[in-house]
Amino acid sequence: MATQATDVTEATFEEEVLASEKPVIVDFWADWCGPCHMVAPVLDEIVAERSDEVRLVKVNIDEEPELASRFGVMSIPTILLFREGEPAAATLGAQPKRMLERALGLAA
Repeated sequence: MATQATDVTEATFEEEVLASEKPVIVDFWADWCGPCHMVAPVLDEIVAERSDEVRLVKVNIDEEPELASRFGVMSIPTILLFREGEPAAATLGAQPKRMLERALGLAA
């Protein structure tokens, strides 16, 4: 499955996330993080099923440490859901799909 995510940086975060009309899932991750690689396809699946409702972006904390610090990211993966430019839900760690959906307020 191709990723549904867009990589964002400090320079593009406001436009891609804060100004988005749709809710945005922000996946804070790093290349060396095993659990990050485990959760990525689960997030892709969640977003693929809701492509008209929600977007997915990724923030590499090694490349964007200021952005991670700005949102209090202390461990990864940290997954935040933004609605109307504000963090509305958060969860930590690799989790099964249903748990992620519940934690992010996306459960059916």
